[in-house]
Amino acid sequence: MNYKNIFKILSLTGMTLSIILLLDVLIGMVYSEKYIAMLNYDILLFLVNLFIWSILKNHKLDLSIKDSILVVNLLWILLGVAGSIPFLLYSNISISSAFFEAISGFTTTGATIYNNIESLPKLILFHRTLMHWLGGLGVIVLSIGLLSMINPTGSLSLFKAESTGIQIEKLTPRIKDTAIRLWIVYFILTIIDMLLLKYFGMNWFDAINHAFSTISTGGFSTKNSSLGYFHNDGIIWTTTFFMLLAGINFLAHLRVYHSDLSGYKNEESRWYLIIFILLSLLLTIVHMDISGDKLYETLKHSSFTIASVMTTTGFATVDYGQWSNLAIAIIFIGILTGGNTGSTAGGIKIIRHVIVIKTLFSEIKRILHPNSIISVFIDGNQQKERILASTFGFITLFMITTFIVTIYIFASGYDVMTSISASFALVGNVGPGFSLVGPANNFSLFSDIDKIVFSFAMIIGRLECYTVFILFSSSFWKKF
Repeated sequence: MNYKNIFKILSLTGMTLSIILLLDVLIGMVYSEKYIAMLNYDILLFLVNLFIWSILKNHKLDLSIKDSILVVNLLWILLGVAGSIPFLLYSNISISSAFFEAISGFTTTGATIYNNIESLPKLILFHRTLMHWLGGLGVIVLSIGLLSMINPTGSLSLFKAESTGIQIEKLTPRIKDTAIRLWIVYFILTIIDMLLLKYFGMNWFDAINHAFSTISTGGFSTKNSSLGYFHNDGIIWTTTFFMLLAGINFLAHLRVYHSDLSGYKNEESRWYLIIFILLSLLLTIVHMDISGDKLYETLKHSSFTIASVMTTTGFATVDYGQWSNLAIAIIFIGILTGGNTGSTAGGIKIIRHVIVIKTLFSEIKRILHPNSIISVFIDGNQQKERILASTFGFITLFMITTFIVTIYIFASGYDVMTSISASFALVGNVGPGFSLVGPANNFSLFSDIDKIVFSFAMIIGRLECYTVFILFSSSFWKKF
């Protein structure tokens, strides 16, 4: 393992991050807040990483898969450390709370430890959603554009280690070009969302922050009551629409530039929309029957809620944790589904559910017709055994992780609903759960040790289990 490779990449990312975080300083200047501490921190962060980079500037990068996996894991921990410092500078919270908030930001989980968000300085509110926006498409993908200038092959292995989904797919011969184009699409969607939110009544500050959180499917808001603060149908429907867009594979959005709509017509996208519509209508019927609310109001909040939990954004317009048990069960199904692969959404992902169900049906057919040859097809393509095994393996690791976190929370003295929903909310990068961690509550009630455990649970979910659990394999630390 070449540690020079690792430190060079980390220093490059650190310098990039310090430059981007100057936007926090800019917000502080615009709103006449005390920005000097943030500016000094950014300068220090840049100089430290520049010093490491200067030592290794003549080292030629040659990333192996092993190097890539280790650097990705280290990067998310260092992002948590780097992102936590501003919270310590501008609010009176513990180190573990600051680390939790930063990891929640970069992993786009959206769980928070702050009881009164609106009391925070605007530069900190912006810092929270900026972390979302950077983490949404992946800080690694951002770095690929820079790393490819040095070593295209190495950056591709890093992309494989970080990217989510069943298989890596690129639309251009060079991974750098694909990464840059993805960020352009990401930026354009953010701008359009921001402009629409401003049009429907948000001020510029709230619009940019909520656009950052929406397109990244993060969920941090500038208001204590999230989107429920605005009581504006245009804002709610706009956010619902862009959450759904963000939950679709960004390569599908990129194909639109080439007049190719196939990304919206594949099996995963179709099932994604079908499940959203069915759950939204079912939740509307159930909640309207129990609450007596009007159809339009119930449909609006139900659609928003299902879009929010399916895409693991975590916004809320109402405290759906107070709805009926049947309504909560429907919402929980939404939490379990997740968005599409290649999107900013977390969770298990729709395509994995499709593969599992098709595989189970194929096994039933094999039992009934033992001599027949039966394969699993997705969009007309036969799936290799390796893909099927990887899919079942991921779901197993995901469920094991959530089980361990559930047992940990329950053993700490919390009720069953809090324990189960919090574990899925953290590992699935959803944000809010139910009961004590519902949309009207937060994670401030947990101990400092709990928050550290939860932070690593969020990282495991963000890196989709394999990238973290492989570190516990003895073969990883051997030469290969």
